[in-house]
Amino acid sequence: MTERAVRNPRSADAAASGLLTPLQRIGLFLSRIWAWAFLGLMVLFFVIAVPLSTGGSVNFLTVRNSQNILVAIVPVLLLGLGQTFVIITAGIDLSVGWVMSLASVLSALAIRATYNAGLPLFPAVVAGLAAALAGAAFVGFINGVVIAKLKVPAFIVTLGTSFIVRGVAYLLSENTTVIGLPAGVRAYGNDALAYVISGPGGGISFVERPVVTGELLRRMDVLLPWPVVMTAFVVAWAMFLLHRTRFGRHTYAIGGNMDAAIRAGIPVDRHIIELYMLSAATSGVAGFLSTLRYTAGSAVIGDPLLLSSIAAVIIGGVSMSGGSGTVIGTVIGALIIAVLTTGLVMLNVDAFWQFIVVGTVVIVAVLIDQSRDLIMGRPKGGVRR
Repeated sequence: MTERAVRNPRSADAAASGLLTPLQRIGLFLSRIWAWAFLGLMVLFFVIAVPLSTGGSVNFLTVRNSQNILVAIVPVLLLGLGQTFVIITAGIDLSVGWVMSLASVLSALAIRATYNAGLPLFPAVVAGLAAALAGAAFVGFINGVVIAKLKVPAFIVTLGTSFIVRGVAYLLSENTTVIGLPAGVRAYGNDALAYVISGPGGGISFVERPVVTGELLRRMDVLLPWPVVMTAFVVAWAMFLLHRTRFGRHTYAIGGNMDAAIRAGIPVDRHIIELYMLSAATSGVAGFLSTLRYTAGSAVIGDPLLLSSIAAVIIGGVSMSGGSGTVIGTVIGALIIAVLTTGLVMLNVDAFWQFIVVGTVVIVAVLIDQSRDLIMGRPKGGVRR
């Protein structure tokens, strides 16, 4: 790999694509857009199938349903964002689910303690965010140091860390839900940027929730809840970090060829530590937003989300071999999972079939990734960090 390719790994793909046959170029193009096409076809299917199966009484493409999907992807997407950076370097972080749980507990304890000590609500919420980020980043730092400095495989390190963090979360929460938070916390996790009331007497209201009852309340829909808005800012920041900064270029370079990255003068060990801190930090944000949404801290809230977050990353086109992937791909992957599960629920499909469908999509995504590697002539294996 040339020095230029290390600085901008996409240049290597671009150079290689110039040597491909027209058929190979078509296959490469399809492998890059398949997730977008699949999401569009899936939405179209549910738009047609849901009204048919319910006799027209329920529609899939509604404001309320779209907002429910956005709220549902928030934790999966936040866990997947940090995981995206890690997997691009051919690593893995199996601790993100329990880091989210620990952050939820820490933020709830911090909010409750600072508010009871006399701090106003907003500074108490900020203290909760700080506690969640600090606790999560510390776990990420430990992961990164052991992986980068002691050369222990990331799978083993993060697996072990997940058990440790799980125990700490249970201890801090005393094996129960952390409650007793001020009632105003709920507004931060459930209020929205705008509210729309359809029909007669309706309208749109920004920031302030309209005080309505009865029929107007039933016709009121929320637009962009605050957790969705905050997640959108985190996604925008992650896109900038990965695609427009030296940090992102170094991430691609390490995943593409670690030896070449070292020879190019990239501080690989330090970068690996920062990546795992980043992965834990986005999980910390997910735990904090969970506390705001449910007005409580849970030591188990992130446990079921680990595999979904990894699935979102893989479906979104991040190569498990390292060196390629995008943030927007992870967003699409999270949307695919959320739309799939929501649509199947609206069709009254048994939950077990939902797991089967999502698993099948993950396998298809891996096969497409492998076909892309074959087309581009990349090695099938990567250095796991």
